[in-house]
Amino acid sequence: MAETFASLHRALTGCDICRDRFAATPTAHAPRPVVWCAPEARLLIVGQAPGMRVHHSGRPFTDASGDRLRAWMGIGEDVFYDRTRVAIMPMAFCFPGYDRKGADLPPPPVCARTWHDRVLAHLPHVGLTLLVGGYAQRRYPGAAASGGVTETVAAWRAQAPRVFPLPHPSWRNNGWLRRNPWFEAELLPELRARIGQVLA
Repeated sequence: MAETFASLHRALTGCDICRDRFAATPTAHAPRPVVWCAPEARLLIVGQAPGMRVHHSGRPFTDASGDRLRAWMGIGEDVFYDRTRVAIMPMAFCFPGYDRKGADLPPPPVCARTWHDRVLAHLPHVGLTLLVGGYAQRRYPGAAASGGVTETVAAWRAQAPRVFPLPHPSWRNNGWLRRNPWFEAELLPELRARIGQVLA
């Protein structure tokens, strides 16, 4: 029997396969999958992983990165958090924790291997996918992903209009944005127009 969305949602929100991994980090936190999708969604954001603020809020992109991503997309929180319009599928559904130096740990690969195909099977109406950051772009490379994030995003026209690769919207990429003004001048207007078409 095919898995229903309700049963998938229950299984995913209850996932604790990384319990021991997270307990061994300096944050020693328990898993808390942040699941944000519905079968009606027409836009899919494939991101990296929740940060500590999202771990506590239980809502994706409730941080400065989310503010910047919504500005890039040209939509407000009302649309962004409407699960019937926008689905968010990170490379890890839980906060991975910090390393000894206080930096975010990478998303455990076991998460995407376990859950992504099952989630995608319940998103039949997606007409636009945003690949946010290097982890998402390496897993879902498409025709243009050769080299790193800069090369992949610079070749965005090869994947548009169904897929748009984006840098991570973190403040850490402020320098990248200054060095690559074409991103805001050329890619973002096309992205916003495409989002308007898909979500109309």
